[in-house]
Amino acid sequence: MLKRPVKRVRSSSAPAVGRSASHPRRASIRLFLLSEYPISREGLRLLFASESGFRVVGSAPDWADAARGRRSDVVLADVSQAGAADRGALRRLIILCAPARVIMLTSTLDHSHIFEALRLGVRGIVDRRVTAQLLFKSVRAVAAGEYWVERNIIADLTQRLHAEASPAADLPRQRRFGLTDRELHIVSLLIVGYGNKAIAVKCGIRERTVKQHLTNMFEKVGVSSRLELALFALHERLVVADDLGRPASMAAR
Repeated sequence: MLKRPVKRVRSSSAPAVGRSASHPRRASIRLFLLSEYPISREGLRLLFASESGFRVVGSAPDWADAARGRRSDVVLADVSQAGAADRGALRRLIILCAPARVIMLTSTLDHSHIFEALRLGVRGIVDRRVTAQLLFKSVRAVAAGEYWVERNIIADLTQRLHAEASPAADLPRQRRFGLTDRELHIVSLLIVGYGNKAIAVKCGIRERTVKQHLTNMFEKVGVSSRLELALFALHERLVVADDLGRPASMAAR
């Protein structure tokens, strides 16, 4: 579920003779590194220097210096430092970095803080224990305008919201955002991990009909991906409780 193709950003191969003007070389993704630890900043700088398609344009030890990263494409922020999970500090970080997109590199941040970070505008959540190739992939995805969230985070958020739901939360919403009952049901299935084919079987409709419903929902709520739709639905509690707790395979990235 929630799996979208990642747009890879790589240096193009040498153009054919006489066609260099029509096939310019793609620019590298510009990265700015934020971490209080010098060894972490240097390690990340060397790591990205080893992979084509990336260019580290600067780094800083303090979030107060985040404005220096606004000329980059992606700001990679280490959130191990004290106070990093503070809502006000995170909001300031997003504002200071704009229009650069922010990825949080973490291994200890509570999932409730992760949900808040996504609501505030963070575009990626990456566990610092991932492989180098997966880190590269996450940065490319975010630079291409996508979200990157580990699959277990979406699963845990779904379980948390289900556990916290009150009886009143299961009543019909006043703010349905123009979504039909069928569309709300599809969103619920999407959140807990059903792919298009499984949703089609469960709803008794064709797979292409599911795809059309998703496209319609993207337009209605103003999102552009399955992950954004799922995050929006979780935030607004647009879920059918009967379908939660029976997850299929989950793929949030």
